Amino acid sequence: MSFEIEGKLHKKFETEKKSDKFQAREFVLLVEDGQYPQYVKFQLVQDRCDVIDTFDEGASMKVYFDLRGREWQEKYFTNLQAWRVEAVGQDSRPSPASADFPSAPPAANGDDGTSFDDLPF
Repeated sequence: MSFEIEGKLHKKFETEKKSDKFQAREFVLLVEDGQYPQYVKFQLVQDRCDVIDTFDEGASMKVYFDLRGREWQEKYFTNLQAWRVEAVGQDSRPSPASADFPSAPPAANGDDGTSFDDLPF
């Protein structure tokens, strides 16, 4: 289940090495939600732990995350596992998806044979 949310980086924590093969890092996003702001904690794992290194606390960002849940000894845990972070607002940097690409010429819809539409239907 993938989700996304925008807010400001409230707090970022150091990367914790959980075992020889696993590391995790948490951060908190401040989300303005009506009268009461929400402080939402996310987790980054493995090679994603450094994706927030370039962000300072207070920076506006968009977080893409998955909702994860697990059971342990008849207790249930929910985790918001972030997998991508982008800057938003004035401090934003262009992402590869929004880079400048050459645009195609507009298709002419006239009957004079100048149509660029090569679809058979």
